[in-house]
Amino acid sequence: MNKLPRVPLLITEEAKKKIKKIINSKNYSTYKLRIYITGGGCSGFQYGFKIDKKKQKNDIIFQNSNINIIIDPISLQYLQGGKLDYIENLEGSKFIIINPNAKTTCGCGLSFSI
Repeated sequence: MNKLPRVPLLITEEAKKKIKKIINSKNYSTYKLRIYITGGGCSGFQYGFKIDKKKQKNDIIFQNSNINIIIDPISLQYLQGGKLDYIENLEGSKFIIINPNAKTTCGCGLSFSI
């Protein structure tokens, strides 16, 4: 059996619980969390998260605590060494990336620049 590589970013316990809850509550057992980066946002790049079933040709699937995460090669270079967290506060609830590669981030934490 092929063992998937570990995710190149830390995943907090809060994020793990939320991912498992989403996947289990929607019968998404064959789905994975996709983490990606797009252009845009206040600071130039923006983080994106979605539950995805399809792996694209160059995507890499990582595993951490029985959670499968899909990251495309371009996004991977910006996420290396970061941390995925999930927060709930007065502003709402969301996944966030704490990224040591980012030179600046916006106030909402969803965009950054390198």
